[in-house]
Amino acid sequence: MMKSSLWIVTAALCSALSLSACSSARLGGSPIRSATAAPAVNPAPVEAVPSGPVTAEPLPPLEGSPLPPVAGAPMSGMPGGVPPEGTDVAGLPPTSAPAPAATPAPAPGNRTAMVGNWTASVAGGTCRVQLSSSPSLDLYRASASGCPNQDLSKVYAWDFRDGEVYLYQTGGAVAARLRGSSGGLSGVLAKSGAPLTLSR
Repeated sequence: MMKSSLWIVTAALCSALSLSACSSARLGGSPIRSATAAPAVNPAPVEAVPSGPVTAEPLPPLEGSPLPPVAGAPMSGMPGGVPPEGTDVAGLPPTSAPAPAATPAPAPGNRTAMVGNWTASVAGGTCRVQLSSSPSLDLYRASASGCPNQDLSKVYAWDFRDGEVYLYQTGGAVAARLRGSSGGLSGVLAKSGAPLTLSR
C-alpha cells in the first residue's frame, strides 16, 4: 500500500515538472537544458565610437554651379555689394518679361452694328450719312445730307457683305465700298476713286 502511494506521488511530481518545463519554454522562459546541449557562445565586446557635437550646415554646391545668394549679405565680387546694371537684387540676370499680346484688329462687325448716323469725310468736305435698318427690296435704306460730292449725295441704299459696307446710288450703281468696324469705316468712291471715311 505504501509502495503504491509512493509511486503515485512520484508520478504526479514527474508530471508536474515536465508540464512546468513546457509552459516555461512557451512563455519565453529558458527550457531545461539537456546535458548534451552546446555551451552558449558570448560575442566579443564592441568598442564604443567616440562622438562629438552634431552641427547643421548647408551642403557645398555642385562643382561648376553658382553659389546661391545669401539674404542680406553684400554681393561678393561687386563693388560695395551693388549689382551691375541689368541684374536683379539676387545678382542673377533678369528674366525676360513675356511680350505683350498684339492688339487684335477690330472685328468687322455685322449689319446691325453698322446701323446709325455717320459723318462722311471726302475730298471737298464732310456730310451726314444715315444707314437704316429698314429694308428696301433686297437692300436697306440709306440717305445722305449736305454732301458736296455728287456721287455721295445720291446714296439711297446700303448693304453689308463679306465684312464690307456697300453704298448704292439711285439706279442701283455702287457708290462706294468701305471696310472697318462699327466705330469707323474707310474706302473709296467707285467712280472717282477718291478716299472716303465714315466715322461716328
